[in-house]
Amino acid sequence: MKITARVENAQDQHEVVLATDSVRHTLSIPPKKTGMGSSANGGELLFLALATCYCNDIYREAAKRGIEVKSVEVEVTGEFGTAGEPARDVTYRAKVEARASEKEIRDLMTHTDRIAEIQNSLRLGTKVTLAHVDPRSTIES
Repeated sequence: MKITARVENAQDQHEVVLATDSVRHTLSIPPKKTGMGSSANGGELLFLALATCYCNDIYREAAKRGIEVKSVEVEVTGEFGTAGEPARDVTYRAKVEARASEKEIRDLMTHTDRIAEIQNSLRLGTKVTLAHVDPRSTIES
């Protein structure tokens, strides 16, 4: 499964295109009030990725166990310091309502935490590489 996230930004324009394999969709995030950049910051989107991964994985893992999930709520919090510092104190809370015993739901939730791909990517320190730089100057000489 190949995942791509693309941002295109210019004055008063902000477009987000996501794709998994060949399935594309957009996410509506407006530009900053200044017109340049995204109104959502990277930390918010990182935490959204953690929350979304856990939510989706709960449904996936519940289906494997024959558990009918009625609802999932996930809230991720953490802190960022000065520019360049990684996130710290990242924690999340989850609430799952399902047609199962409390023990089965708790087991589902702890199992899902252990196998959630985004959580494990951060926990294991996934390598991130800047693969290509394409500077385009608008200064005329």
